[in-house]
Amino acid sequence: MRATFRLVEVEDVVRIPPTELGRPIQEAAREQVKAKYENIVNEDLGYVILVIDVNADPVGKILHGDGSTYHRATFKLLTFYPEVQEVIEGEVVEVTDFGAFVRLGPEDALLHVSQIMDDFINYDEKHGILIGKETQRKLGKGDFVRARIIAVSFPRGGMGGKIGITVRQPFLGKLEWIEEDAKRAKGEARERIADVS
Repeated sequence: MRATFRLVEVEDVVRIPPTELGRPIQEAAREQVKAKYENIVNEDLGYVILVIDVNADPVGKILHGDGSTYHRATFKLLTFYPEVQEVIEGEVVEVTDFGAFVRLGPEDALLHVSQIMDDFINYDEKHGILIGKETQRKLGKGDFVRARIIAVSFPRGGMGGKIGITVRQPFLGKLEWIEEDAKRAKGEARERIADVS
């Protein structure tokens, strides 16, 4: 599994309004950078979680007709950048009749009911679980799954974003299912070896 969290170094010009000019420049710049970048979703950066290490030039510029000062600043952003085909683990945080939402870092991904297993799935609303008709495998809130990201969309407005995932591939799914499948595969391999011997 590749890490989807990145530390990105950014350079930008920070506008410090007149109301903030009595504060130390570094503090005021940090607040302005946080307000601009934290909690946005951007196609180049991904999901911006945290701004760290803001370093603003103490000498700024003033533009005619604007009482603010403008300072060059460098800073680091902790981001979550999901990539298509990436395998990632997360916790089921909600179950509905059309699938489950899985928490991946700071965002919830949709695990559509068609992407859970090769079985007809029933939704048990009373217990909040999805159940395979033949396999009797259950998926509910609090379960951990290993999934592959199959779709990522970043909005133009800077808020939201969508991630789609699947667990309908070998060695993906609820972690208990993966263990069961691995044990079954080992047993089948031992049987084949015994038959050859």
